[in-house]
Amino acid sequence: MKTFLIITIFTLIFTACSSNNAFDNFKMDKDQELSVSSLQSAKIVSADGKVSGIFSGVYLNEVYPDSFNGGEYFFVYMYLKKPTEMYDPKEFIKTGLNIKLNSELAVKIEELPRKNKFSHLVSVDSKWNKYYLVAFLHNESRNLSLVLENDPSFSAELKYQKAEQ
Repeated sequence: MKTFLIITIFTLIFTACSSNNAFDNFKMDKDQELSVSSLQSAKIVSADGKVSGIFSGVYLNEVYPDSFNGGEYFFVYMYLKKPTEMYDPKEFIKTGLNIKLNSELAVKIEELPRKNKFSHLVSVDSKWNKYYLVAFLHNESRNLSLVLENDPSFSAELKYQKAEQ
């Protein structure tokens, strides 16, 4: 009985001291909440079935509808075991990594520094990742398929669905 009473007293003392709980660490602003629902990741799989890296993206039109509404915009980041150059839409040579939205090439690909204006949207901060702002022409389809590929070496696909307007 004494043991039970001592345990009960210590339990009451220690539980009464706690003013914070674990949920206090999960406060997000509206942009972060929207980006969590829009964030998708996929393994980059080579032609022989081996994982070559990770490809992740946030559909910025959902997170910032007032700022990104003239086309389709994505914040993407990736890790590749074997670094490869990204295709440059300003050049006519279609070499390197390609990012396509519903089979259409990007009209703008801007490499971003590790710390950028979209970093707060994702909880990943790695010196091994490459970060990009990718823009496409406006797409009428509600179903969006964002594909990273390096023909015929590997590919990865992220699927999004536009919100009804």
